[in-house]
Amino acid sequence: MLLDSVVEISRRVADTSKRLEKIGLLARLIRQLSPEEIEIVVQFLAGQARQGRIGIGYAALRDASTSPAASPTLEILDVDRILQNVTEAGGSGSQRRRLELLQTMFARATEREQQFLTGLLMGELRQGALEGIMLEAVAKASGISSERVRRAAMLAGDIARVARAALETGEAGLTQYDVQLFRPIQPMLAQSADDIPEALASIGEAALEYKLDGARVQVHKSGDDVVVYSRSLKDVTPALPEVVELVRALPAKDLILDGEVISLLPGGRPQPFQITMRRFGRKLDVERMRQELPMTPFWFDLLYLNGGRLLDETQARRFTALSELAPDSLIPHMVTGDAAAGDEFMEQALARGHEGVMAKAIDAKYAAGARGQSWVKVKRARTLDLVILAAEWGHGRRKGWLSNLHLGARDTEKGGFAMLGKTFKGLTDEMLEWQTHELLKLEIGRDSYTVHVEPKLVVEIAFNEIQASPRYASGLALRFARVKRYRPDKTAAEADTFEMVQRLSGMKDAAS
Repeated sequence: MLLDSVVEISRRVADTSKRLEKIGLLARLIRQLSPEEIEIVVQFLAGQARQGRIGIGYAALRDASTSPAASPTLEILDVDRILQNVTEAGGSGSQRRRLELLQTMFARATEREQQFLTGLLMGELRQGALEGIMLEAVAKASGISSERVRRAAMLAGDIARVARAALETGEAGLTQYDVQLFRPIQPMLAQSADDIPEALASIGEAALEYKLDGARVQVHKSGDDVVVYSRSLKDVTPALPEVVELVRALPAKDLILDGEVISLLPGGRPQPFQITMRRFGRKLDVERMRQELPMTPFWFDLLYLNGGRLLDETQARRFTALSELAPDSLIPHMVTGDAAAGDEFMEQALARGHEGVMAKAIDAKYAAGARGQSWVKVKRARTLDLVILAAEWGHGRRKGWLSNLHLGARDTEKGGFAMLGKTFKGLTDEMLEWQTHELLKLEIGRDSYTVHVEPKLVVEIAFNEIQASPRYASGLALRFARVKRYRPDKTAAEADTFEMVQRLSGMKDAAS
């Protein structure tokens, strides 16, 4: 298939606000693809190439720009092949080779294909083909129920592979995407509530747990083999030998645990999140760091035990099994429907230095990858996890550092990110130095005072309130926004949504 056909569908999907029309357009396109094209195109329409980041930036794309082709001749497989060659180019002269490959591709592309490819490679496609819509499109194209496709994608962690299996072999092809040891499952996520009464009002009787300011981990065990995965499903086993040893000693042959690891002070109070994160990505001096900064795991869910899949069991059933398996490493918890008892539990958590409380519906299944209503987090301070869209050069003591951050929330209706304001408050000298280094690596363009970046870095922002603002296209802005911390454990796809911001502000309720 010609790339032009994909570009045309991308444009039409972006131009309509009707969900069913988007799904229909994508489904018709998917049905026309060859098996080799399905994964490539599904990832293109999700805003990324199959190869991921290919090691080129804005400057390289600018140097590769050429006059556009008069008519479309570029095939999807040609684009994928060229990008693969760019990724594999190495050694002496590799930069020149990459540039030549990109120039070849752009010379064969029409003007709108060039625009599409630039947006794709810079992570800037805005077409509204969001994962939920793509899941529905794959279901429609394959004739498989959307629930079955969604579950397979959650467990596989890859909608593109699931799409190919569904189109090639039907529902039978999705049987491989079930709970499987050493294939990490997307973690279940939580909504937010302002306080315990609000959380209990939405859930009813709930299991309350301390909300730790640690690092989310998922641990798989089979016999003596143990692998620890991060929140983003990366293998971090070498960095956490003490966790491996503790899990290896548990009385179960096979298991999958969900929990958090955290660095504790001698008295049991938690260290700051940034201190805990020093242990992740560590490849050298692991034993020395283990002695200086030991990690303690707290488990709050059990997803698999000795051949039995537990995702479809209730939270109460899963936690009971977990309590029997690992009683010494359980997250502090209680079950109640009483707001006063819940408030007291919240005060205990805060007094011990933790972030707040998680409230979980006791009859809820584990919804891998979903942010449903059955898990609700309650934190004292109002915070949002937002994505950095750009940063401005600082003045005075901040001169020479990227300082004033442009903040965006994921826009699940239009795609892209809705800007909610700027802030430089809360940044330490150490954070200024770090963010300047990291943001320049993500640069996609600049003017005299602003560097625009790929929307990759997630930052936790504390704020006082959300107010109407004609200054930003979103219509909203955070008042007294300040940086609390960076979230290297989160991807941009896990940042908070603009819909949630609207709900917090009351604007969405007022509009409806």
